[in-house]
Amino acid sequence: MTKKQNILVLGGKGKTGSRVAGSLLKKGQSVRIGSRSEEPSFDWEDQTTWAGALEGMDKVYITFQPDLAVPRASEAIEGFTRQAVKSGVQKVVLLSGKGEKEAEKCERIVMNSGLDWTVVRASWFNQNFSESFFLDPILAGHVALPKNDTLVPYVDANDIADVVVAALLNDKHNNEIYELTGPRTLTFSDVVREISAATGREIQFTPISMEEYNVIMQEFNLPDGYLWLINYLFEEVLVESNSVITNDIEKVLGRKPTDFTEYANAAVKTGVWNPVGVGHY
Repeated sequence: MTKKQNILVLGGKGKTGSRVAGSLLKKGQSVRIGSRSEEPSFDWEDQTTWAGALEGMDKVYITFQPDLAVPRASEAIEGFTRQAVKSGVQKVVLLSGKGEKEAEKCERIVMNSGLDWTVVRASWFNQNFSESFFLDPILAGHVALPKNDTLVPYVDANDIADVVVAALLNDKHNNEIYELTGPRTLTFSDVVREISAATGREIQFTPISMEEYNVIMQEFNLPDGYLWLINYLFEEVLVESNSVITNDIEKVLGRKPTDFTEYANAAVKTGVWNPVGVGHY
């Protein structure tokens, strides 16, 4: 029986945070959601909210929006970990990006903080296609993306959450870096083919250049910071050296990672890929 602990889950309504919070609650842990809409509120942009959110917490799951690679992330992580130490937190688990050199600066800050830590580096999520920026093109039935020659070992958000929960609740994961991937690599066209097969819908895929993709994004009037991040992820993360498959999920959880086909078949049942009606959020 795991001792009941007070755990702050930052981004507790996001893709991994909501899953981590739900799992911890099922395991009888005391969970505080770190979000602007919660009480006490937590806002990465407002340092005055940090102490209140951390008060009385034993452990913290750190996710940073939009990504640890953005220029302001290291300063925020440094300030937050300093406050965590001051607040009596014992351990932090940091979600990082596999292959993101800029994110490693934030990892080092956490490792040198004096707190117990675990770093979880994740490959691109399966859920990017059902809960994030690739959903709308799939609903429209036409996906156009650059770098289709790159193989990506997509990882499932449920697997990430299970590893995070294990790291939060078991000290044997202290001072470990885990790199999480799925069991195989896929190109964007492979992914679209998988989703098309799972939904029974015809979804077209068109390979385009990075320049063409930037033009498309600019037409949507996306903020400069978002454009910078998307370019960073495509240019720095979608590279051959980052397509290596690891066995860290199996090492931590004692089971195989979720395959993309398994994810796609489960996602279909939620109705998220129905072009009209239930599930489009």
